Amino acid sequence: MKKSKKKNPSDSVAPTDTAVEPQLPSVNSSATAEVESASDSPVTKSFPIVGIGASAGGLSAFEAFFSGMPSVKDPGMAFVLVQHLAPDHKSILSELIRRYTRMQVFEVEDGMQVKPNCAYIIPPNHDMAFIQGALHLLEPLAPHGQRLPINYFFKTLADDQRELAIGIILSGTGSDGTLGIRAIKDAGGMVMAQNTDSSEFDGMPSSAIATGLVDYQLAADEMPGKLMAYVSHAFGRLPRSNVPDTPTTDNILKKIFILLRSQTGHDFAQYKPNTIYRRIERRMAVHQIKAIDVYFKFMQQTPSEVDALFRDLLIGVTHFFRDRKVFEVLEQQIIPRLFEDKPAGSAIRIWSVGCSTGEEAYSLAILLMERMETLKQSYTVQVFATDIDSRAIDTARSGVYPSSIAEDISAERLARFFTLEPGGQSYRLHKNLRDLLVFSEQDLIKDPPFSRLDLISCRNLLIYLDTSLQKKLIPLFHYALSPGAWLLLGTSEGVGEFDSLFAAMDRKAKIYQRKEDFLGLKRGSINRFLPNMTAREVGMPNRDVSTKTKFESTLPLKQLMEQTLIKRIAPASALVNAAGDILYLHGRSGMYLEPVAGEAGVQNILKMAREGLRPSLSNTLHQAVSTQHSSHAPQIKVKTNGDYTLVDVSIHPVPTSGPDSPDTPLYLVILKDAPTPVAPSGRDDGLSKSANTPTAAAEARIEELTLELRAKDEYLQSTHEELESSNEELKSSNEEMQSINEELQSTNEELETSKEELQSVNEELATVNNELQTKVTDLSQANNDMNNLLAGTGVGTVFVDFKLRIVRFTPAACDIINLIASDVGRPVAHIVSNLKNYNSLVADISSVLDTLTPKQVDVQTEQEQWFSMRIQPYRTLDNVIEGAVISFTDISPRVLAEQALNKARDELRLAVLVRDSLDAITLLGMDGRILAWNPAAERLYGWNEVQALQMNVRQMIPEPLSEKSFDTLLKQSRNEAFQPIQSQRLTQSGAVLHVSILISAVYDESGKMYAISTIERCFKD
Repeated sequence: MKKSKKKNPSDSVAPTDTAVEPQLPSVNSSATAEVESASDSPVTKSFPIVGIGASAGGLSAFEAFFSGMPSVKDPGMAFVLVQHLAPDHKSILSELIRRYTRMQVFEVEDGMQVKPNCAYIIPPNHDMAFIQGALHLLEPLAPHGQRLPINYFFKTLADDQRELAIGIILSGTGSDGTLGIRAIKDAGGMVMAQNTDSSEFDGMPSSAIATGLVDYQLAADEMPGKLMAYVSHAFGRLPRSNVPDTPTTDNILKKIFILLRSQTGHDFAQYKPNTIYRRIERRMAVHQIKAIDVYFKFMQQTPSEVDALFRDLLIGVTHFFRDRKVFEVLEQQIIPRLFEDKPAGSAIRIWSVGCSTGEEAYSLAILLMERMETLKQSYTVQVFATDIDSRAIDTARSGVYPSSIAEDISAERLARFFTLEPGGQSYRLHKNLRDLLVFSEQDLIKDPPFSRLDLISCRNLLIYLDTSLQKKLIPLFHYALSPGAWLLLGTSEGVGEFDSLFAAMDRKAKIYQRKEDFLGLKRGSINRFLPNMTAREVGMPNRDVSTKTKFESTLPLKQLMEQTLIKRIAPASALVNAAGDILYLHGRSGMYLEPVAGEAGVQNILKMAREGLRPSLSNTLHQAVSTQHSSHAPQIKVKTNGDYTLVDVSIHPVPTSGPDSPDTPLYLVILKDAPTPVAPSGRDDGLSKSANTPTAAAEARIEELTLELRAKDEYLQSTHEELESSNEELKSSNEEMQSINEELQSTNEELETSKEELQSVNEELATVNNELQTKVTDLSQANNDMNNLLAGTGVGTVFVDFKLRIVRFTPAACDIINLIASDVGRPVAHIVSNLKNYNSLVADISSVLDTLTPKQVDVQTEQEQWFSMRIQPYRTLDNVIEGAVISFTDISPRVLAEQALNKARDELRLAVLVRDSLDAITLLGMDGRILAWNPAAERLYGWNEVQALQMNVRQMIPEPLSEKSFDTLLKQSRNEAFQPIQSQRLTQSGAVLHVSILISAVYDESGKMYAISTIERCFKD
């Protein structure tokens, strides 16, 4: 039977330390509304709190988990992330989680109130507790390397939130979180674990799954969907704290009990109904089943669900030395009384009822062993530990527990009674402690109890049974206990109306002492549990009187005759080894040897020797072994049946030279009757008579005793020498073994401590490594982005350090300064640039580094490209100068634009001059076509600009002068002497004007004349 370790008498769990879920506070309808609208109300009190624990490899698991969260719907829960972090390393987990969720993410501060739709991250070097809706940080008490922050947080979460607590175990090493999920399940919460196939490190998930308490085993990215479906089903409707009082529901519950009994063999009909129904509701929530009749059909179709419900009813919530004050009372007051008035070697019998996975039973055994060590006496201790959960019993029998038990057991007891397993993930109990316990699968309701017990421990089991069953169990315990023995119950239990059977020794610790039953109260109850013990008819085996012993001789006549002679003539003898162990016995040896009292096994001839024979037999065997020759001891007096018999002893080494001979030397011991001494013949009657005188008899007796004493002295001397030699060897060996043992123990303790610390450091390093890996990935991405950005902008950039060595450059800089990949690390002064008329690059960089004042210069390359070169200090994020940055921005279009603008400005000024001049100014092509015509020419000749540009200058020269006049203009334009000429021009009206013309040639960029410029003024003859 199992029991839960709960204190609330209203809680409901199956009668085992695998406890059925206690009756928990229900989430009312208003709470349901609050869950559904959690995001709208930051002061919501009733909403699920999801604790997520991870260790090594947890970063990727966190990312996968939050990546699987819905992107448009608020979950209506709060998430608290607990990870093994290096105490001296600033965590970037908060920053990383923000990338994968739209929820607010906080690093926890002491006393921070928890709100729905938010994620909270534990800071490094802290333990964290959940109390009254707030997160509280505590300085860790355990040494670095032995901290279990996930267990600690899960336990406080379960105590505070009860059924609203949800625990999730993700990737990690070790077993942290295993005890925590037990507490969450005991409180009625739900547990998930990452399946081992998807976890980078499966230590923590495997340890959690091995408990059998995990509701869902999923990949991290699949958990959010199942989690939200569970919360919606479990808290999205009005939960019921009591069994609905309807015939249908009651009938379905009875059918479920029948199904459980038929498949598991255990009857839950006498358990508290609320207990069973609350656990059934939780299983319905796991499978999103709304009606209990549908769930019953699901159980019928799914036999594994029957086992799952059975396991849920048997949640093993226990640990070593649970309720320390109770164990202190046991250690100081009860355990010493168990040994009082009992002689050494007597039996101490204890029964741990509902032992679950055995922690409580082993705790009792530790107290008993410590008491025996204090008394320095040995007792026969038997601790019977029983439960109905076969898996829990298997765990208890193995005696292997996760390393997290270190928080419940003192370091001294851990070192004395446990051994750290290879890998550092678990502890194994020492064999001498394990041998004190007997584990068995037993149902307290139907199986007979143990008897003659000194102590029964049945803690927190009765509260999960109905009253009628409790009234039957208390008298049963009274029957099983010896007079004056003790009963230990849970802190919320008592003996009820049976105070006449038990006296309260400590009401707070719930320890009771058995009283005598003078009223016969227990008689009616024990018959319910004890089977009728009827006498058995013992039949004697039938003997076939007609059976005849048939002797069929299959041996040759020679061998048959030799065997017959040996049987009739050969004396009693034995084939032994050097230690005297009998390998073969021949003849009737009862006069010399007798069986040794005790367990039958290999008999030793020295121990079987009758009185008087042993010393001589031992001495003779020793001589034969030492010399490897035959040895004799005549006339030995052996006491047989109240008289003495003279025996001759001879021991002969057995030849062992054949191929089938044994490996060890053997010896043949021959025991035969010695003849009675006879008086020497030839003496006269007088002498014979004198030999019979008292004086002669006394002398003969003295001589006989002297010989016997001498033989015994020799035997004692030989034995003494052997004993001294053996003692010296044993003493030396013992000292060496003790020294080696101390060294090994010291080394083992150091290695265990170092291993635990290294394991913790390894987990922390794995976490840091994951964070750094993420940083490297981000940095690589940022580096790629920067390279593409710089390459895309086309800005040539060169980075140099304080020594003016090139650190980095962009592709665009290669066209300006002759750079290749191998130039990284070379001084910039060694690089040949393509800049024209600029040789002060090194000096300008040095100046910028000295003054920290940026400098900008326009430079031109050999390819006639213009760049704006800017030199500025290179500053880190911490505002530290580590070099300079030289950037080249292409300004060729700007320079060309400036040149064009300047040219345009010059032309504009010339155009204004031509326009406002009072003289007619024209521009003539080499063929005489008019290319330009100013307003003064329009006023002088009458043609407007449009008309004039369509004309040839020959049209303006009178006919006789047209050809000659234009040729004169061409010649005059090539004449470097700038002198006006006189000529005639026609106006639009046909009038002839006498004009003075100043002529100049116009050249293009190549120096070729392409036009003639004229300035004309009218004058009168």
